[in-house]
Amino acid sequence: MQFQFKIIPSDSIGIVVPLVKKMSKASITEDLLLDRFREMVTQNYECVGVYQGDLLIGVSGLWYSTRHYSGRSVELDHVFIEDAFRNNGLGTQFINWIQTYVKSKGCQAIELNAYIDNEPSQKFYERDAYKRLGYHYVKQI
Repeated sequence: MQFQFKIIPSDSIGIVVPLVKKMSKASITEDLLLDRFREMVTQNYECVGVYQGDLLIGVSGLWYSTRHYSGRSVELDHVFIEDAFRNNGLGTQFINWIQTYVKSKGCQAIELNAYIDNEPSQKFYERDAYKRLGYHYVKQI
């Protein structure tokens, strides 16, 4: 299968909402997700898509920042590939593409969070030399 990886233009960000909704643990409406994505693209955020032809089958958000412990970095967010396209090497191709892309933008590190109950995801990243540094906590206020 032939896949393409490309940055999704900010004015087309709404196309990612159905995929992100599928992976979301929270009960967030598509309208609220769209509002949030429209705000996110005004910040240090990009989104990359995985396409098979014209069909969007995967996404990952890219949050850029400089951190005291890792330097210029990107945090992967809402990494998702449709079930039918998993377990065939596409995830590795996607992460490799992202790594090359963000390195060309001056990033020195890639960071991410994985859901505690998503063991396949954790194993995937650990096979690719990602190291566990701690826990990510959230408190709604």
